[in-house]
Amino acid sequence: MPSGFYIIMAAQFFSSLADNALLVAAIAVLINMAAPDWMTPLLKFFFTVSYVLFAAFVGAFADSMPKGRVMFVTNLVKIAGCLLLFLFAWLPAPGESYYRHVLIAYSVVGLGAAAYSPAKYGILTEYLPHQKLVVANGWIEGLTIVSIILGTVLGGVLIGPEVSARLLAIDLPRIETGIDSPPEAAILVIIVFYVIAAIFNLYIPRTGVDHRVPSRNPLFLVHEFAHCVKLLWSDKLGQISLATTTLFWGAGATLQFIVLKWAETAFGYTLSQATVLQGICAVGIAAGAIIAARFIPLNRAVNVVPVGIAMGLIVIAMIFARNIAVAIPLMILIGALAGFFVVPMNALLQHRGHILMGAGHSIAVQNFNENLSILVMLGVYALLIWLNLSIYTVIVLFGVFVAVTMALVRQRHLNNVRSGLLPTIP
Repeated sequence: MPSGFYIIMAAQFFSSLADNALLVAAIAVLINMAAPDWMTPLLKFFFTVSYVLFAAFVGAFADSMPKGRVMFVTNLVKIAGCLLLFLFAWLPAPGESYYRHVLIAYSVVGLGAAAYSPAKYGILTEYLPHQKLVVANGWIEGLTIVSIILGTVLGGVLIGPEVSARLLAIDLPRIETGIDSPPEAAILVIIVFYVIAAIFNLYIPRTGVDHRVPSRNPLFLVHEFAHCVKLLWSDKLGQISLATTTLFWGAGATLQFIVLKWAETAFGYTLSQATVLQGICAVGIAAGAIIAARFIPLNRAVNVVPVGIAMGLIVIAMIFARNIAVAIPLMILIGALAGFFVVPMNALLQHRGHILMGAGHSIAVQNFNENLSILVMLGVYALLIWLNLSIYTVIVLFGVFVAVTMALVRQRHLNNVRSGLLPTIP
């Protein structure tokens, strides 16, 4: 890999690390405000909504200038949202409804992430030959998962009693900061990682690709985006990879909160302790991603779809885990299956999208569908929690849904194979 690829990886690592640590800190803010349980998944909902609302515009924005500059600007937006979240956590809350301000602040971070995503993935197709896309995606996804592991654990450690006590004990001479809660201290530390990511963004190499958008007219961009969505869903390989990744990210976001609730119910874990189980699941995802990058070439990516069916069925086994010694290998297995099937499908989707419409627009379409899935699945999960359904019932419903949906995707691919020639992949 060229040296610029490692700069891209470093920038992605620190930005993703901060994103995942911030989610834990934001959950802690809601807990401090005594917000109801069903509000917790809405954090991710508000973070994700920008991916859907601005999908028609972020792709054009990502293609309008060098990707490194796009990533730098959008990291600044994340920092602004982080500061806003800190402000709402720091100010005395006037009432119980104040937690809604936390959701708004977190949505600003989501806006930065929505504009950041087409650039961070789109630059791969501009910078690397298509033969290296699966390997590159394996490294990027593997590193992203490592950042999820470390970021989730970092967030848990920062709000934990030992580290937070040390952070709160730091005094500035003659300055009264007013910082008196673990989430406030954690948010300030997390901002440092966003700043580090922004510095790496400045050193991402130029790819030589012409960065111009055909129009700045919003109506034109919406019409063009709708055309791109239709184009990718009509492609016989694009629709399979898009359906798979759409399901994966919706299920993955929901599983984050399911694991937190399951750890609390099954093992009596606190938020700080439960984040470790999330991290263990992410270890499995990283392992699966690396194995897929090593053994699955781009032209055989669709062969991994049955692995998604198996993952959904194995998730149901969580209801039988009452011992942490059983829970740990189960989390690793679920993660490994997820990582193994999503990396090849993600690379295939990027390849088909780059050919059909260009990198930035392709990733924007992907983000629109994947995050619409996240919104729907998190909304359903929040509703189930609001209805006081047992977490074990939720787990069974979740696993069955994933397995059945992946089976339908596989059947659609088999129908496509029987109906005629598929697009050629070198």
